[in-house]
Amino acid sequence: MEYVVIEFHLDGRSGVSPYMQLVQQVRRAVRLGMLTEGDRLPTVKEVVARLAINPNTVLKAYRELEHEGLAAAKPGVGTFITHRITDSSLAAHDALRGELRTWLDRATAAGLDAESVEALFVTTFREHTETRTEEPA
Repeated sequence: MEYVVIEFHLDGRSGVSPYMQLVQQVRRAVRLGMLTEGDRLPTVKEVVARLAINPNTVLKAYRELEHEGLAAAKPGVGTFITHRITDSSLAAHDALRGELRTWLDRATAAGLDAESVEALFVTTFREHTETRTEEPA
């Protein structure tokens, strides 16, 4: 069995269509360096079996990634990452990830469960983003 680099997850509460969630997860994994050129995405059959979704949903996501130039299908072989998303902040990711893990440890020690941690992060992130976009340039 070939090693699968990404494992997809769907959030029915997100308001984002399932195919777009798959696209976003691939983009994020490429941006973070978790997927690199030449990595094979799970087959449509593997994703359908894992997530119990319609094969057309996965095909639509993979076609979108191909349209963006991020992946390419090789008939009979699979779909492969063909491009890197360069992010000038990539060098800072390790340090920031360490700080975030420390914060997560503190949140857990304070008694927050996973859902509470996620809610706190998401709402704080949204508030921060909204505040930044409202500030005059």
